[in-house]
Amino acid sequence: MTIDQILNDKGREIISVKADSTLSEAARTLDEKRIGAVVALGDSGEIVGVLSERDIVRHVARNGEAALNIHVGDAMTRDVITIESTTKVDDAMQLMTDRRVRHLPVLRNDRLIGVVSIGDLVKWKIAETEAEAEAMKSYIATQY
Repeated sequence: MTIDQILNDKGREIISVKADSTLSEAARTLDEKRIGAVVALGDSGEIVGVLSERDIVRHVARNGEAALNIHVGDAMTRDVITIESTTKVDDAMQLMTDRRVRHLPVLRNDRLIGVVSIGDLVKWKIAETEAEAEAMKSYIATQY
């Protein structure tokens, strides 16, 4: 299965913020949407970073309440790891594990078309494993 198929199932809504938003504004977005990260977009809609809950917590730990006024652009991860929509799910999971990230922006023809989380991929993997187990049970039941 490819990432594109996961996006077909989960949807392609992209939650984003501007790099000049504050961490307070970004945190509200994360809370309202019940997500763990947002893509930061530049003026032309290009990806300029990813801001995660971890980034916010790290800045609050260092700066206290004042961190909430820091701009997203000063707290986000700028070296964004992306994947293509044609990437295999197992390859995306390996990349997330190797690079220790939980969210991957998904591109098609250099255009952002969605975001997948480790939770999305694990959900698919569990469903795949359950389907395989059910198929095996059915096969065994027909043999006896």
